[in-house]
Amino acid sequence: MNMRAGRYTGTGENPPTTGGERPRVLVLASEALFPFFFPEENIARLDEVAQWERYAGRTDSPQLREMIARSDALITTWHSPFLRAEMIDAASRLGLIAHCGGEVRARVEEALFDRIIVTNAPQPMAMPAAEMAMAMALALVRKLPAYQHGMRSGGNVNNNLATAGERLSGRRVGVVGFGRIGQTFARLIEPFGVELFVSDPTASAAEAARCKATIVSLDELLRACSVVVLAAALTAETRGMLDARRLSLLPDGAYLINVARGGLIDMEALLAQLRAGRITAALDVTDPLEPLPEEHELRRLPNVLLTPHVAAGGVEVRREMGAIAVEEVTRFLRGERPENIVTREMLKRMT
Repeated sequence: MNMRAGRYTGTGENPPTTGGERPRVLVLASEALFPFFFPEENIARLDEVAQWERYAGRTDSPQLREMIARSDALITTWHSPFLRAEMIDAASRLGLIAHCGGEVRARVEEALFDRIIVTNAPQPMAMPAAEMAMAMALALVRKLPAYQHGMRSGGNVNNNLATAGERLSGRRVGVVGFGRIGQTFARLIEPFGVELFVSDPTASAAEAARCKATIVSLDELLRACSVVVLAAALTAETRGMLDARRLSLLPDGAYLINVARGGLIDMEALLAQLRAGRITAALDVTDPLEPLPEEHELRRLPNVLLTPHVAAGGVEVRREMGAIAVEEVTRFLRGERPENIVTREMLKRMT
């Protein structure tokens, strides 16, 4: 991979480009997202290392191409236009695309990975997403949504109605996908004394051992576990992997939690299981519709806990991702190797 920033020599905070000019950075961020990713401290840091400008549009345009042509690095966000090879001239000075987030397949055309260094910033999302999965697991097992509904509706709800099985400890819990989020969740749930199972073809025995987990096939996990957390990437291989057959493997009364991508579950098959009352689900993500229309059936089913894709989207997370992207730009402009380089091989395992 060509480290084009190698032309910047020295260790100064403001490495000059050819002709004594400061390096130029283009930030692709909408009006809605820019303040969240780039608070004052992140802007100040960017000011130190480069001359920068912002493009707020969400689609390609002649203006965008002109701005890219004079840039040494780009910083992208969730609303950024999709970057295609034809938008960037082969002789362009552009050497880095630093993304504020984890998923880059829908941000950058794969052909560009051979020409330009691409980095991401997935680390800040792991703990919040794992915390959401933990919160959902506890809420479902302890039947908090049902108790809250009963209390608010004015019914005669008291502790005499408590039922068996309202505790997380001692259960068999399955995690589908054992990347950053899956492993962080495993560490969070360890004090509860559960028997932890993991299904992920890329998981290593060493990773599982560190988290006191057992690696099994997906079918084995679904049969064995009363709580299942989806934390896998959405790829061609994983899309719809929880279909009617696999959902039927879940034990009666099982809890299914999705903090990853809605496309991992076949929606119609899930609705059939929920209508029958056989399982309960907590969903932060849905597919093919997100956000869910007001009239969608999932909003009316009593055995579904819904959140609007917020598991890893807090303000603190966005600020941290912006800071990571700015630091990647800083390293690149100094001629140093960025820390979070995404390769073509990695793309195959990404959402």
